[in-house]
Amino acid sequence: MLTVRAMTEVDVPAVSAIRVTGWQAAYAGILPQSYLDEMTVEADVQQRRRHFERSREGTTNLVAVDARGRVVGWACFGRFRGNGTSTAMGELYALYVQPSLIGSGIGRMLLEAVHSHAHADDFGLMLLWVLTDNTRARHFYERAGYIADGAVQADDYDGVSVSEVRYRRAL
Repeated sequence: MLTVRAMTEVDVPAVSAIRVTGWQAAYAGILPQSYLDEMTVEADVQQRRRHFERSREGTTNLVAVDARGRVVGWACFGRFRGNGTSTAMGELYALYVQPSLIGSGIGRMLLEAVHSHAHADDFGLMLLWVLTDNTRARHFYERAGYIADGAVQADDYDGVSVSEVRYRRAL
């Protein structure tokens, strides 16, 4: 049985492990391998702790926990970070599932919890960014009712520009 609850400081190492292995699994062949190889759980734990402390207000972190109490997924959302946007627009900043459990419904359960919390926070619209070449994630969000809205951006990873597309969904 899976449950979704608010993330706590104790969850940071498990979330970091999921995030790093999630990046390395999902983005292999999309991001430079040198960038993925440099990622470590230890470095991410330090970064995640700082982020968790700074984001207590305005950001919601949720974890999916299995029947044995292990964190198996993580999602993070808050106000959309774009310029001049309405306060009713939320953004899914991250959603990761332990790679060996992808396809088991954990991601869908986390996303539904995000939508529920976001609606309670008076967000009427959720936005998110997905790497253009991450077809698995794009299909996941499309099945959940998200549509690409035409916005694109690019980020640099070890000197390689990687494009992202924005998706949106009304709540």
